[in-house]
Amino acid sequence: MSGRQRSSIAIVGGGASGVLLAAHLLRSPQPDLRVTLIEKAPTFGRGRAYSTTLPDHVLNVSALGMSAYADDPEHFWRWVRENGIVTDGNPAVYLPRAIYGRYLEELLADIVQREGDRLRVVRETCAGLMPTASGVDVQLANGTSIACHAAVLAVGHDEEPSPEHPLSVRIDSPADTPLAPQARVLILGTGLSMVDAWLTLQHRGHRGEVVAVSRRGLLPSPHRKGKPIRLDIADVPLGTELSYFVGWLRDLIRATQRAGGDWRDVLDGLRPFNQSVWQSWPASAKRRFIEHTKAWWDIHRHRMAPAIHMRIDAAVRGGRIRLVAARIESMTKHDGRIAVALQHRHSRAPETIEADRVYDCTGIVKDLSAGSIAVVRALIDRGLARPDALKLGLDVTDGCAVIADNGSASDKLFAVGPLTRGTFFEIEAIPDIRTQCAGLARTLLGHAGT
Repeated sequence: MSGRQRSSIAIVGGGASGVLLAAHLLRSPQPDLRVTLIEKAPTFGRGRAYSTTLPDHVLNVSALGMSAYADDPEHFWRWVRENGIVTDGNPAVYLPRAIYGRYLEELLADIVQREGDRLRVVRETCAGLMPTASGVDVQLANGTSIACHAAVLAVGHDEEPSPEHPLSVRIDSPADTPLAPQARVLILGTGLSMVDAWLTLQHRGHRGEVVAVSRRGLLPSPHRKGKPIRLDIADVPLGTELSYFVGWLRDLIRATQRAGGDWRDVLDGLRPFNQSVWQSWPASAKRRFIEHTKAWWDIHRHRMAPAIHMRIDAAVRGGRIRLVAARIESMTKHDGRIAVALQHRHSRAPETIEADRVYDCTGIVKDLSAGSIAVVRALIDRGLARPDALKLGLDVTDGCAVIADNGSASDKLFAVGPLTRGTFFEIEAIPDIRTQCAGLARTLLGHAGT
């Protein structure tokens, strides 16, 4: 694919990842470039993350870290100031996610106005992708199709609960019907998605008990202003045993704290190299990381806005949220309630909790071939794609090319964003996705070396 120019590109998924890729592609002056952005939702740019209208659902990154362009880091911050959203000049602010959704919508609208001949937006569901001799046939649910040279999957997160927990629902989904204010709720997961769910319930006036369950029962840490340490790639032990890397990281944190710094300074300094670290490990080390280290990593790496953390901490201390470190053994429905059988992590003691509603906030569907993203599932069924070895997402190359069941990398099908977490791991946040999109845009346009 390197050096081969593609003038017609379809992007399936018009959420944040899709809009960012379109924006990076259309920075090219190539006159015959044609980009088609396909999205089933009525709005572009928002996806699940930014379609919320709840003011308490804030960004987990401050405003200065949310630009659509890595080479223009103040792009979002300027937009915020120009639109009068903030006036105090302090970019260390955690704005509502709805604001960011509006930013992406306006970014796309500006591109449509400027590049109307080169960008086409299509509000329709993609039913399938069929590689052809000359490119890809994008099949739409309305029976029409779009021919292009290359297609990129940017469909984001699975919208349905994990098949492992069929009695659970996603917050704000059609199955999330009204609850009595005193209803007992059980939430699967204790990470940032759980925090969002709890904030939503509070906004609705819910007053009943909320039990949040995960294997370790850990909450995300809060952000705190600091100064990331300076690291070079040569400082980071790539390709070592997982135990060695974890020991190195702990020693670096202790040394930084002795010097008056904070553990956040270390993790933030390491961030530019996270994908390189992940990719340097063999599958066995990645598997051990997922099983034993990821929970610790997540609560330190994916942090809460300080004000939100204060509210969650107060709710835990006040008994409004009960954190449980346990494994889900089973779920059964009886007389309209759901009985959830748990085995506690430390005591191994069993407990059964009866809940009126179970919310799935675990985030990752463990096998895309059984997930709800039809276009991805169809590619896997036909052998044109496969889940990655750990079943975190879709198997892709370092250049985002989709890998078929026989191990061959496509030169016509690509993927970006959370779908590619198996290869990149750290690919959930805008700063990581925008860099990935910029790189793929260069590849698709035949400028891989620029």
